[in-house]
Amino acid sequence: MAKKVLSGIQPSGSLTLGNYIGAIKNFVKLQNEHECFFMVVDLHAITVAQDPAALRENSESVAALYLAAGIDPKISNVYMQSHVPQHAELGWILTTLTAMGELERMTQFKDKSSGKDSVGAGLFVYPSLMAADILIYNADLVPVGEDQKQHLELTRDLAGRFNHRFGDFFTVPEPYIPEVGARIMSLDDASKKMSKSNPNAGSYIALLDTPDIIRKKISRATTDSGREVVFDPANKPEISNLMSIYAECSGMSLQQIADKYEGQMYGGFKKDLGEVLVATLEPLQQRYHEIRSSGTLSDILAEGAERARNVASQTLAGVKERMGFLPYR
Repeated sequence: MAKKVLSGIQPSGSLTLGNYIGAIKNFVKLQNEHECFFMVVDLHAITVAQDPAALRENSESVAALYLAAGIDPKISNVYMQSHVPQHAELGWILTTLTAMGELERMTQFKDKSSGKDSVGAGLFVYPSLMAADILIYNADLVPVGEDQKQHLELTRDLAGRFNHRFGDFFTVPEPYIPEVGARIMSLDDASKKMSKSNPNAGSYIALLDTPDIIRKKISRATTDSGREVVFDPANKPEISNLMSIYAECSGMSLQQIADKYEGQMYGGFKKDLGEVLVATLEPLQQRYHEIRSSGTLSDILAEGAERARNVASQTLAGVKERMGFLPYR
């Protein structure tokens, strides 16, 4: 049987080139070999305050970008997390199996709560809901960036804990981390991940940025001292990051890029990179606008959610039976 793959992206802010290279491109590859569940994780988005109108718009935008990037709703399940209520119910159940100490050790919670007077409980228990997202489908593989590996380790621990206490039931998921492009860094600081939450819009390429904005952002991207276009993340992190982006969007290898720009300065490389990105994103943007104007998105999401609920409801019923809940008739 085909392995199950589960992943999702939060509808908070504009999706970036980092989301595309690090996540969505891999979703497209995986769908041809596996049974895939690709969510828009709107329940996770509300761990911090969201404007309702913006949440609705961003949710539709992320779903449409999934499809525009090549995810095929006929072979993959594309849906809103909140349209499958079993996520939240299993999330609560797994919260009761999660120790506070485990949640307190989560790096993302420490980062997001640092310096704040008040932090919502949802942000604290977020990893238990993420575990439920994965385990509700008994997913085998989870495409994750380096920053999410800790959450996946907790998921694996919770699956093992449940299995030990209530009998073998959950599949213990494995991470899927591609070797190249899994972590695209900020254009203004290669020590930080490219993030749509960065207040500096020049630090990221949004998937819906216009060609002129893309060119401008790349031209202003930070580069290392010196002039050589060589891939050396330890000593030249900024140019190495730009080379990774170039390689992912052009299909060229890092060595081919280094050879092409040998003896040249950064200016020509950055100008060409801007054009590579425009050529990559313009077709995606065209498909995106076609999808948004077609009126088909809500039907696609409803169909994906129905298929996901069929799987999730069976898993949840098995969990509750093993834990001793009375069946609902």
